[in-house]
Amino acid sequence: MKQAPDYRAAEFGPMKNKTFAGALSAFFEKECPHLGGERIRKVLVQVIVDIVDRFYPRTTHLRPGQTPWITVDRNESSAYGKKMTETKMTSVILDLVTPQDADDRINGKRTRQTRKEALGRLCKQAYEQGGCLTTAELCILLKAPKTEVTQFIQQWQEENEEVLPTRGTIHDIGPSVTHKKKIIEKLFLEGKTVEDVMRETHHSADAVHRYIVAFKQVVLCRKKGLQPGEIAFAVNMSVRLVEEYQRLIEEFAQRNPSFERSLGTRLDELLKDREEDAT
Repeated sequence: MKQAPDYRAAEFGPMKNKTFAGALSAFFEKECPHLGGERIRKVLVQVIVDIVDRFYPRTTHLRPGQTPWITVDRNESSAYGKKMTETKMTSVILDLVTPQDADDRINGKRTRQTRKEALGRLCKQAYEQGGCLTTAELCILLKAPKTEVTQFIQQWQEENEEVLPTRGTIHDIGPSVTHKKKIIEKLFLEGKTVEDVMRETHHSADAVHRYIVAFKQVVLCRKKGLQPGEIAFAVNMSVRLVEEYQRLIEEFAQRNPSFERSLGTRLDELLKDREEDAT
């Protein structure tokens, strides 16, 4: 590559330092010479710049009512006992207030309904930008108690027949079984494919497969006459979740008399498809 003449470097080179990264590099060079040479400084500066960009996104084009928010990355893997300091975060822009909110108040829409719709909007916006909100975050954003937010999530999902992409559903965290019920319902009552369920419930193939395996374990134990406590111990599952799966089986059987007879075949089909995909 042809090198620029020295006079150009002398004239325009200083412009490269008139940036946040340049100022940071100069600071480290002057105040922290023990950190190392130019290569070390470049790596350190880039890491800090990336962190600043993530936590302080550009707000030049923020509209009235919008707010930047830091939340957990939707592709982050979850694990029991994992600290927030060990969790990957991402920045999103949320429509906390919209022009429609004013129209709703003018038209006399109830505040609870407006909040419920705002909850759905915030969850979906965060997910579309690579994040997933927790119940606690929704409480803060909506200035609402946890009991109300939990009710809103359940009501929204029932009214819209869609699973909201909260962190609890995306990363399978917490005691909620609503999304598990919806997934099982789509697979076994509606006969949808795993791919369809993944898209409609915002779950990975591995997550959907875990639900299928867990459901099959409960079904087999139920056929053997085991009680909920015994099933929970046998399959390493909470009694509450076992009882919920059993209620689902009974509910589905009432809605479709042939459900239990065809259940085993459907389970085998889904697990067979998974094995073929893995090979």
